[in-house]
Amino acid sequence: MRGNHASPFVAQCATATIFSLLTLESFRPIIGHKRDIIFGLVEITRSPGSVARSIKDSLKALFGIALYPLNRAQMVDLEADGRVGLVEDITAVIAQVAGCEESWKAFKNVSGLGVLMDLLDNSTRSSYRTKENAVSALLNLINCGGEEVDSVVRGEMEVWVLDGIIDVSQNGGERRKNKANELLKTVDASYASSRSLFLSSPS
Repeated sequence: MRGNHASPFVAQCATATIFSLLTLESFRPIIGHKRDIIFGLVEITRSPGSVARSIKDSLKALFGIALYPLNRAQMVDLEADGRVGLVEDITAVIAQVAGCEESWKAFKNVSGLGVLMDLLDNSTRSSYRTKENAVSALLNLINCGGEEVDSVVRGEMEVWVLDGIIDVSQNGGERRKNKANELLKTVDASYASSRSLFLSSPS
C-alpha cells in the first residue's frame, strides 16, 4: 500500500478497506501491530499524488488505529524510530475536526476524549506539538459542544492530564500557550490541583 508504488485507485481501495475494518474494535490491535500499514497510510497523506478521498480515509484510519491504547504507544515509538510527525499529523487533523459542530457525537462514539487525554500524559513521551494539538482539540470540543462537553471533560479530567496541559502552557508555542491557559481556566485547574495536593498529602 506504499503511496509511491500504488496507483491512486489501489490506494483509495486499500485505505477505504482499512478504515472500514477499523470500525470493528477487534481489528484495531491487529492492524495497529502492522507497521507497514501505518507507514503506508502516512505516506498516502503526504504524497502529492494522492487523491482527496484517499487522504481523508487514511487520516480517519490513523485515528481509528490510535483508538486502541497499545497502538498509541507504538505510534509514538515510530516517531522515535525516525517517523517524526506521525502522531503530530494525526492530532493536527483531530484538532481541526474537533472544531466542527458534529464532532462531539463522533468523539463520544469512539472514545476520542480518552485518546486526547492519553496524549497529554507526560509518560507517553508525546512531542510538544502533539500535546499542543491535543490541547487545541479539547478546547475546540468544549467551545463547540457547550455545557454538555464541558461537564464531561471536567468529570474525566485527571491530574496527569492537567500536568500535560500545564506543560504546554509553560513550554509550548506562544499561541498554544494561550490555548492551554484558556483550557486550564475552563476546566478549573486551580481547584483540581488543590484537590490533588490535598489527596496526596500525608494524613
